[in-house]
Amino acid sequence: MSKSKGKMGQRLKVLIAKVLLAWLGIWLAGIVIFAFLPVPFSAVMVERQLGAWFSGRFDYVAHSDWVSMDEISPWMALAVIASEDQKFPEHWGFDVDAIQKVLDNDGSEQMRGASTLSQQTAKNLFLWDGRSWVRKGLEAGLTVGIETVWTKRRILTVYLNIAEFGNGVFGVEEASQRYFHKPASRLTISEAALLAAVLPNPIRFRADAPSGYIRMRQQWIMRQMRQLGGEGFLVRYKLH
Repeated sequence: MSKSKGKMGQRLKVLIAKVLLAWLGIWLAGIVIFAFLPVPFSAVMVERQLGAWFSGRFDYVAHSDWVSMDEISPWMALAVIASEDQKFPEHWGFDVDAIQKVLDNDGSEQMRGASTLSQQTAKNLFLWDGRSWVRKGLEAGLTVGIETVWTKRRILTVYLNIAEFGNGVFGVEEASQRYFHKPASRLTISEAALLAAVLPNPIRFRADAPSGYIRMRQQWIMRQMRQLGGEGFLVRYKLH
């Protein structure tokens, strides 16, 4: 009996190892492939869609339309950097100072405050939603991967195409069409700032019915965009 249990345990370990290696292979392939090709969907989109179906909401559809950086208003690129990650052009995937602040506060601050655009892109594209240490560890590894293989411009392009901007609304093109009835290339500075303002919680905050808090956040983002140097900031770092 003990030998039988031992063999079963060994087989289980081998199976788990094979599954992990398969997932690792998929992630590595994805990092290489999506360095050049459009991203058709993200892990978060799949998670949202399956969650809706399992809860009986069959009318829910996760929408996303891929566009290149040339088809996105420079104000949108600048808005997400100003609101989410002002050190984006300079860091290697992690904002060490922000992480240290979270640790100094015993984790009382939301981890998103220390999460860079690179980390958010890795998480949204390849991982499930949540705050477990296992997911954060995988996120860190994937972040290193995309920072190594992709350019900063590519990371920003993918982020803007898979970010969640509302219920079933993914990507800046879908958000622009849904909320402003025009392509993402024509977004104004105020519209871009409004979309960026809802990113911390796009399910709770709405771009089509912004609260007073979101309006204040929109104004703050616009000030940050100007302080960064406007479009000149993107040109300097070759981000648009």
